Amino acid sequence: MLLTLSFLCVISFAAGLVDAAVGGGGLIQIPALFSALPNLAPATVFGTNKLAAAMGTLSAARSYLKRVRVPWRLVLPAAAAAFFMSIAGAATVSLIDKAVLRPMVLALLVVMAVYTLWKKDFGSLHKPVAIGRREMAIGMAIGGAIGFYDGLFGPGTGSFLMFLFIRFFAFDFLHASASAKVVNLTTNCAALLFFIPAGHVLFQYALPMAACNMAGAMVGSWVAMKKGTGFVRVLFLLLTSTLILKLGWDIFHG
Repeated sequence: MLLTLSFLCVISFAAGLVDAAVGGGGLIQIPALFSALPNLAPATVFGTNKLAAAMGTLSAARSYLKRVRVPWRLVLPAAAAAFFMSIAGAATVSLIDKAVLRPMVLALLVVMAVYTLWKKDFGSLHKPVAIGRREMAIGMAIGGAIGFYDGLFGPGTGSFLMFLFIRFFAFDFLHASASAKVVNLTTNCAALLFFIPAGHVLFQYALPMAACNMAGAMVGSWVAMKKGTGFVRVLFLLLTSTLILKLGWDIFHG
């Protein structure tokens, strides 16, 4: 157990580091859990991952909030909508075949990557729009849609949030990442309302992993703020490309 736990803690640190900057920590942490604990039920793997990820997201959000000004008037309603819609997504997960979702998500990721590459100034300047009722309504729609998606399927949640915050509210990548962390934290907490009561969290693994994920998140958020928007943009494109390759592999070789 000690060797397995050590491996998972190292992986969790790396996942927290990447996730703090651009999201996508689950791409690292979930395969590691499946590999290290092959006899676990998938729900227990996802529940254990969610607890560790939630603590890392909390750490990243706390680090960002110390140095990045988040537009709470926009982000809080979006986070509230994401929380409740994430629960709705989790509740309907058994009703929708994920094989149907994968091609749609793949197409959206390709569009995001191409758009970001094509518009060289996309996310490079922080010139946020004034937050009125229309913007709050859009924010809630984004939070609700991505929250439902996270509860239902999940891959790329952080990337989708960042892209939409930049596209609709003229954030730069750094402010979009900070805002996405707040919204993503609520979807993680909503998922845990299902996983913990159902007994799908292995605390002997999840708690040490959570500590390492938090440490990685502190480093990742510090690096993102130190290096700035251009660095986060490159990481965003790398992560989106990785998601495209993974989903493409799942579709054509699954």
